[in-house]
Amino acid sequence: MTRLNLVLLLAVLASALYLVSVQYESRRLFAEIDHSRLEARKLEAERERLELEKGELATPRRVEKLAREKLQMRAATPAITHYVSYTPSQAGEAAAPSARPAAGGRVQ
Repeated sequence: MTRLNLVLLLAVLASALYLVSVQYESRRLFAEIDHSRLEARKLEAERERLELEKGELATPRRVEKLAREKLQMRAATPAITHYVSYTPSQAGEAAAPSARPAAGGRVQ
């Protein structure tokens, strides 16, 4: 009978130690989940802030201001626009560069 009691005592102690380790692991995992949720909230807030900042940086007025100030660009007007006309004869000349006369020479 004492052997049976000893075996049962060892089984109870083993199950108690296992229960404690499982509870510890459960608490550790819960804390990790809580930490991950907090980090996810922080990242979501950062993403929203960056989206707003991106929207502010890409406004047409800001882009135009930077183009004028930093790149020294100006708006296109008909007064400063150069128009290029396309004629089929020009396309043939561009396609056949060997038909052009050499410097000081004739086409052969």
